[in-house]
Amino acid sequence: MKFGVVIFPGSNCDEDIIYVLEKVMGQQVVRLWHKDHDLQGVDFVVLPGGFSFGDYLRSGAIARFSPIMQEVIQFAAKGG
Repeated sequence: MKFGVVIFPGSNCDEDIIYVLEKVMGQQVVRLWHKDHDLQGVDFVVLPGGFSFGDYLRSGAIARFSPIMQEVIQFAAKGG
């Protein structure tokens, strides 16, 4: 299995989940920066905790417009 971990400027816990997936579970992990336009063939997408664009109101609403989120939405619509 190949996991993609989406990383925003305000993400935290991204390195924690990457550690667990790689070191504990032995899985392949791809870091997906919020400005990426490609999911790179991942089987699973992980959105780690934290504040995507800082500890401000509606930071998630801002994140929605990141290029990678368009790919995540399409991935989910296809059953991913």
